[in-house]
Amino acid sequence: MGSSEMSDDLIHLNLLPAISTKQMQAILGRKIILHQINLTVPQGQWTSIIGANGAGKTTLLKALAGLLAHENEVRLFGQVIETIPKQERAKKLAWLGQNEVITNDILVYDLVMLGRLPHQNWLGTSSTSDHEAVKQSLHTTNSWPLRQRPFSELSGGERQRVLISRALAVNAQIILMDEPLSNLDPPHQTDLMNIIKSLILDKKTVVTVLHDISFALHAEQIIIIQDGKLMHQGPAADALTHNLIEEAFQHRIKIYPLNQSWVTVPHFP
Repeated sequence: MGSSEMSDDLIHLNLLPAISTKQMQAILGRKIILHQINLTVPQGQWTSIIGANGAGKTTLLKALAGLLAHENEVRLFGQVIETIPKQERAKKLAWLGQNEVITNDILVYDLVMLGRLPHQNWLGTSSTSDHEAVKQSLHTTNSWPLRQRPFSELSGGERQRVLISRALAVNAQIILMDEPLSNLDPPHQTDLMNIIKSLILDKKTVVTVLHDISFALHAEQIIIIQDGKLMHQGPAADALTHNLIEEAFQHRIKIYPLNQSWVTVPHFP
């Protein structure tokens, strides 16, 4: 399915765009790394971006977040993202990156409170609602017992849960997550799945970059990136989407149904 057809289908389904792009390109140095991307991220759904290593997944997510210089349009709720004041944009869109470097011994509670900065005045004074949001987000990721520990002393999985908590504390309408499964063990991966589903029930929009294709297929929408180009966007349940995922990975995986969902297994053609 072409990107223009996909956009028309989403409009036909009355799904308003949370994020949309028009002929968007990203250039680093003199090299184009994203090529004329046209896509629509519907509100209130989970969209997963997948593709082979080096395909441009993280680059695309950063461009959608307004964190990477680009040519042509990226729109947030119909408004060109660069025209939205930074504080207002930070209220609407929360970001979880991968391999974030936290350079000091900041306490977990204080780190998660940083997610509330867009809601605070220029003095950075924390309100009762700020503290309540931090408490709730730490409980959501089962990280409340870690709140008085230095971030630098945590394990990899504990750090990831705390960073997810910070993103949740923003209480943004859109949450962008780059490899949120990083360092999480299976029980906490399941917790993350439930967190995302709860966000969708709360009419939030979630966009993830994932290497775990089976996990990604739990989303409503799949975006496939290949060599910096939009190969496909379509429903995760669609047979065409499954066929194109297998093609993007050189038919080295196969997708099979399991308990009203899908799993990927290695395939040796």
